[in-house]
Amino acid sequence: MYNDLKGKVAVVTGGSKGIGNAIARRLSEEKMKVVINYHSDKEGAEETVAELKKIGGEAVAVQADVSSEEGIQTLLDAAISNFGELDLWINNAGMENQVPTHELTLEDWNKVIDVNLTGVFLGSKAALNHFLEHDKKGNIINLSSVHERIPWPTFAHYSASKAGVKGFNETIALEYAHKGIRVNSIAPGAINTPINAEKFEDEKQKAATLKMIPLNYIGKPEEVAAAAAWLASDESSYVTGITLFVDGGMSLYPSFEKGEG
Repeated sequence: MYNDLKGKVAVVTGGSKGIGNAIARRLSEEKMKVVINYHSDKEGAEETVAELKKIGGEAVAVQADVSSEEGIQTLLDAAISNFGELDLWINNAGMENQVPTHELTLEDWNKVIDVNLTGVFLGSKAALNHFLEHDKKGNIINLSSVHERIPWPTFAHYSASKAGVKGFNETIALEYAHKGIRVNSIAPGAINTPINAEKFEDEKQKAATLKMIPLNYIGKPEEVAAAAAWLASDESSYVTGITLFVDGGMSLYPSFEKGEG
C-alpha cells in the first residue's frame, strides 16, 4: 500500500473491464477517489462503483467518448464536481481488430487511432492544462503495449497507435518535467482480460502464446494494476518518461532464449 495516494483523485479511462477495471479497483484500495470512465459498458462500470462503495471506496461511473474533446472535458468535470481535484490521469481506453493491412479500411484505421492515440493526446492535454493552471505536480500514466516495440502483422493500425503512444509519452515527459509533472507508460503483454478470453480458452492458441513468454504464464490484470499504483505513488518520484513493460519477458525476443541464432 502507498500511503501518499490516500485521498487523491484519479480518472481512469476505459475502466469498466479488463486492465482499466483492475487499475480502478487497485487505486480504490489505495484509498484514492476514482472516476471510472466507460464508453458502452454501463453495467460493468456501475457494478464496479457499487462494489467499491460497499467496501468504503469513493468512485463514480461516467460515460464519455475519449476520442472527443467533449468526452474528455466531461471526465475532468466529473473529477472536479465529485471530488474537487485531479491528481492522476490514466489513459487506458483502447481497442483493436485484426485485419490484413492490404484490406484495412480507412474507417477501421481511424477508429483505432482515434481511441488509442488521439484519446491519449486529449486526456493528457486536459490533465496537463489542469496541472499547469493549478501549479500542481500531477501524474499521467498512459497504457501502451508490447507492440510499441514488437511488430504485429495484421494489427498494423494497433501497432502504429502504440508506437505513437511511446513517442508522445516520452515527448511530454521531457516537455513538462521542469514543472514537476511526471508522465510514464505501461506496456502490458499477454494479459487475461475479456478481450483475450476466447483466445486463451483455446488450448492451442494459449500454448502458442505461452511460447512467446519466458515466464511461461498469462499475466493477470492485477499485475498491471500493481505497476500503475507504483507509478502513481511517490515511490516512483524520480521516474518519468519510461515505458514499464509488464509482459513476462515477451519483449525480450524469447525465440533467442536458448542461444539460437
